This record gives sequence, structure tokens and C-alpha cells, in this order.
Amino acid sequence: MTRPVWRAAGKCSFLSDSVENPMSNRYDESAGPDGARETRPWDRQSSLTHQEGEQTMNDDGSQELPGQDDEGVVESAGVAGDDDGDISTESIERLNSAYRDIREQMANVIVGQDDVIEQLLIAMFSRGHCLLEGVPGLAKTLMVSTLSRCLSMNFARIQFTPDLMPSDITGTDVLQENRETGERVFRFIEGPLFHQVILADEINRTPPKTQAALLEAMQERQVTIGRERHELPDPFFVLATQNPIEQEGTYPLPEAQQDRFMFKVVVDYPNFQEERQIAKQTTSVGEADVRPVLSGEDILELQQIVRQVPVTDHVVDFALALVRQTRIDQPGCPEFINDWLSWGAGPRAVQNLLLGGKARALLSGRTHVSTDDIKALAAPVLRHRIVTNFAAESDGVTTDSVIEKLVEETPSKEGELTSDPRLQKIFAA
Repeated sequence: MTRPVWRAAGKCSFLSDSVENPMSNRYDESAGPDGARETRPWDRQSSLTHQEGEQTMNDDGSQELPGQDDEGVVESAGVAGDDDGDISTESIERLNSAYRDIREQMANVIVGQDDVIEQLLIAMFSRGHCLLEGVPGLAKTLMVSTLSRCLSMNFARIQFTPDLMPSDITGTDVLQENRETGERVFRFIEGPLFHQVILADEINRTPPKTQAALLEAMQERQVTIGRERHELPDPFFVLATQNPIEQEGTYPLPEAQQDRFMFKVVVDYPNFQEERQIAKQTTSVGEADVRPVLSGEDILELQQIVRQVPVTDHVVDFALALVRQTRIDQPGCPEFINDWLSWGAGPRAVQNLLLGGKARALLSGRTHVSTDDIKALAAPVLRHRIVTNFAAESDGVTTDSVIEKLVEETPSKEGELTSDPRLQKIFAA
């Protein structure tokens, strides 16, 4: 039995009784000839309800992060210069070397799409997820599978269809009988969601209940089956694709689920020279070879390096100004935002702008985030977090054009940002 025990500071601990773990033979199918089972990268992460000792939880049920104090403040966030120490040159070179090697390996298979690949890697190093949108035939699936081959991480492709059920992706409990004792017990069988790189292909073709099964996995990195929580492997990276031109038989993702994706990446047509190379490369004999560059442990270390990058208050204010201007009928909101938008971005947009800016700065060889990093990531971070109204659609105004106009009208220099009368209302709100 697992009993919740409430403690001070708004925390809840789960204590496990000394009972035999029914999931202890969860990976027995990988046992060797001597009876010792093969160790998977995430075997050390057992289900929360079967852990021995205490596991500290927050009020909302999320796991307390390393470096988090009793007030719930993450000390290692590295925002506004509160990092624990300087980032070594060796760490920067290591991340840049990994970035170059991955780009080189992916170029053996993928022609062009440099901006798309860069945004995918920024999201991965920032511990985020990506939603790719593009017409069929632009190598979205091939891009994701090639990336997983470069990372030495196990990969699963889930083809979302109208009849797909939540248990088809998360896994389910099955009733098994012990042939010796005749005792029947439930055993959890993992679904494809327990891989490290997940391709959710055509995610908008499955009903909302199956789409919602990804919410807990993407945010909490766990799935709940019955009364038990099962932790997912770490690192865990979801890449979902959707086709923008077909609307019949599809289920558009709700805004709450789109908000879980760090970036919405638009995959566009290749240019003439790129398409010419694609035509020659894919119709000839031979197959490109891709070698692994990073392991899961390497990615976890690089993700921690990204979070150590300091961010000045000016850059934080610039990111806040961009996001808060998207909220209609708020102080300091531009007139064109009230005319074209029906809903603005939430706090996750600011978090993802800063985290993405840290990763982009390191990939550029810098140890600080600039407003140019925030500008470059404004479109992939905001395009799925703002909603245009009927007036904008009738005028042919898209979310990208709104973001472009917003970036142009927001001053990036420190003196201009703080002295702008309209933005002063935002800072004072």
C-alpha cells in the first residue's frame, strides 16, 4: 500500500510499505542465460508508488526538481544572472562539437531544412518538445528518425489514426496466471510511449482522448495507469507532425495541448537547388550512413549546461514585453493586437523563449543570451500560442505576420525598452 503523508511547506510524501514489488520482474524478458536481466538506461527509474523510502512531491503532484528549495524556487534556472557558476569553455566547445556532428550526420540524409533542424536541436537541448507542420513529402518523418539515429536513443513511431486508443500508446495492465501456483496477477505492459524519441505522426488524425494521453507524458514525463504512476525514460523527446491542408477527418489539437510543445516548426518546400539534389540523391543506388553522436547520458549533461547560461534582466524584460503584448485588452497592448487576436500567449511562452535563447546562445558560441536570440525564436514559440480572430482571417493576416509586426514594434535596446510609454504600462501591470 502507498499512503500520502502531508508535511510542512505544502509538500506531500508518499511512503511505501515493505511489500514485494509486483513490477520487479517487469523486464524479465531481457534476462540472460545466467538469470540476470539486461539493464536499460531507465531501469533505475521505477514507478513512483513502488519506490522505497520517500519521494518529495509538490502541491500539484509534480516531482520536486534537483536544486529546488522549500519554497519551490529552482536554483539552477540561471535567469537574471543567478547561475551557480561560470560555464567553462570546454562545456561550450563540447556542445558546439555535438551540434556540428549532428548537423553533419543529418546532412547525409536530409537535404536543406537547416532552420528546421536547428530548431529541433534547440528544443532537444532545452528539454522541450516540437510540433512539425508541413505538407506531405517534406521528409518530416525521415528527419525525426534520422535524428534518433544520431542520438543513440531508442525510437518509436506512432501512426495516429481515428481508432487509436489511449492504452495503445501508454500501455495497459494485463491479467496473467502463474502456471505453478495458479495465482492471477496484473502485469503492466509498456506501450510505445516508453521510448526516448517519439514520433507522433499525423497527431491531428486521432480523437481528443488519445491526444490527451500525451499531456501527462509530455509535461510530467510519466503515465498513470489505474492507481500507479510509471515514469518515462529520460531524456524523453516528443516530435509530432500534422498536415495543414486536410481538415476532413481530423481533430485539431486544442490550445491546452499545443501549449505543451516548446516550438511549432513550419516545414516549407525546398528551393530549386535543394529539390534538384533530393531528386538525384533519392533515385540513385546507395544508402547514406548515419553514425551515433550522442548518448542519452550526454544529452542530459548538455541540458544541464544550457540551464546554467545567465540571462540579464533586460533580456527577461524583452521576452516578457513580447509575450504580454499578445494579451488583448491589457494595459500596453498594441491596437493591432486587439484588432487581430482573440487570445494571447501564457507564461510558458516566456519560459520557452528564455530556455531556447540559452540553447541558441551556446550553439552560437556565446555564454550570454541576447535579444537577437529571443527575436529569432519568437515565431516558433508564439505561433501556436496566439489565436487570430475572424477579422484577421478575413484580411489574410496570419499568426506569423502578427508576430513579425510585434517584434518590429518592440524596441530591443535597453534604454528604449524601459522608456517606451506603452511598455511602461506593461511593466507596471
